[in-house]
Amino acid sequence: MPAKKKIKSKLPKKVVDYLKKAGVPHDVIEHKTVYTAYDAAQTMGKKMSEIAKSLLVKADKDYFVVIVPADQNIDMDKLKKAIGKTKGKAVKTVMIPGEKIMANLLKLKNETVSAFGQMHKLPVLIDKKMAKAKKAVFSSGGFNHAVEMKVKDFMNLEKAQECSCSAPKKKAKPASAKATAGKKAKAKK
Repeated sequence: MPAKKKIKSKLPKKVVDYLKKAGVPHDVIEHKTVYTAYDAAQTMGKKMSEIAKSLLVKADKDYFVVIVPADQNIDMDKLKKAIGKTKGKAVKTVMIPGEKIMANLLKLKNETVSAFGQMHKLPVLIDKKMAKAKKAVFSSGGFNHAVEMKVKDFMNLEKAQECSCSAPKKKAKPASAKATAGKKAKAKK
């Protein structure tokens, strides 16, 4: 039987170095190129709740990496309160910056936001729903690799602060249901 060919990792080098230096047990999961948490879950055969969605947010003048389960959305009002509690003062605005700002701030080159905010000296907030999971799949910053590890280990590594900042995704009505509802409303007039 021929020896297995080693696959050259396309995991961003800075993430490889960061995790190696930290010595935290983890598994690198190689998968086809994906751009969304939904596609990552489908490709890896994982539940959406097992995928940690990483988002860069700007609160007033400060940046944070926020981690929520992929089956949830960020609730900006809850997040504003959580960051205010973390900073010890009220936050006026919370927003998700554009891709160019993210790329410049994090010095990304054909990468996305990784879950490892401490690598960029950014505080990390993790939603309580994600913090309750035993293991999760975290963004590596690459489009075809992810890092699976114990959530407790991730939280310790990232000095992540737990918060309540997510809300269930709203289910969109199918287009045909919306059209039917619109026609019924017009018919009643």
